[in-house]
Amino acid sequence: MELVNQLAEQYAGVFSSPENELIRRVAEYTTQTHTNAHMLSGHVQGSFLTILSTLLHPQRILEIGTFTGYSALCLSRGLKKDGILHTIELREDDAAVAKDFFSQSPDKDKIVLHVGNAKDIIPALNESWDIVFIDADKTGYIDYYELILPAVKQNGLIIADNVFFHGQVLAEKISGKNALAIQAFNDHVKSDTRVEQVLLTIRDGLLIIRKL
Repeated sequence: MELVNQLAEQYAGVFSSPENELIRRVAEYTTQTHTNAHMLSGHVQGSFLTILSTLLHPQRILEIGTFTGYSALCLSRGLKKDGILHTIELREDDAAVAKDFFSQSPDKDKIVLHVGNAKDIIPALNESWDIVFIDADKTGYIDYYELILPAVKQNGLIIADNVFFHGQVLAEKISGKNALAIQAFNDHVKSDTRVEQVLLTIRDGLLIIRKL
């Protein structure tokens, strides 16, 4: 199901600040070479992440699901001078692509790439997070959320991507393990008194969660 009118998306892109050269090259490379290029955050969502990060001016960011590095580069632009972004990617091939792009960024010394299972890596980081961006395997969303929430600072944000899961959660009868997992995650956050949240209809749905 196509949730965002393509003309509206194109119009939004025209009137959003342009991608910088490096971020644009990540998008072009991914679109031209990756079989799962649809997983890329994209221009409008990337611009939103950049502005949000810049407004919050975070000390520590955690990203679960690096892919080819696009969203990490967007988020890193708002970091404090001594801030750090930790990003975790399970797939070695995608991590290698992201690592190459990170090396070309003026923020390269602020980005720490981890390769492996996020559930093993996160407990060892021993950090407190200003922003967490979850964009990994959908069946793991609740586990990631519960794993990181205690380490999120008060008023810190968790941003969960793909919370419409291609519109499948809107079906009268939801089926498929990923759509069911996303529906369970959305219900889980909705009932959590530790946070407040708003679901934005950007791209495939972004759930913005504030820790109280």
